Amino acid sequence: MIKNFNKIIATGRRKSSIATVELVPGNGRFIINNQSGINYMQDNAYLIMQMQSPLDFLELKNKFDIQITVKGGGLVGQANAIKLGISRALCLFQNNYRPSLKLKGFLTRDARVKERKKYGLKKARKAPQFSKR
Repeated sequence: MIKNFNKIIATGRRKSSIATVELVPGNGRFIINNQSGINYMQDNAYLIMQMQSPLDFLELKNKFDIQITVKGGGLVGQANAIKLGISRALCLFQNNYRPSLKLKGFLTRDARVKERKKYGLKKARKAPQFSKR
């Protein structure tokens, strides 16, 4: 997490997605991997709402331009990583946002990841059918 005079950089993670968020005072532009946020999230209203929820909660939607670089995972994991990155960047911007964001659960990193496959099993926990004879 880096705080410059006019640019705040924070990182969010979810599953195998990593999002680097740059927050700059502006007029509400959302750019993800050099594409518009709506275009990148394939016009999925739920994912767009999910990403912007910290800004909507604090009523800061049109106060910042947000430049995001995101890698890995699928769109849902990336949207949640972006949400965490934006929340962390807002806390760096103004520390008194922290209690309300924490209370709403925006600063909690969801640590659930796919469980690895074990030998002798078909998937992480699914065993082959048992045959008595």
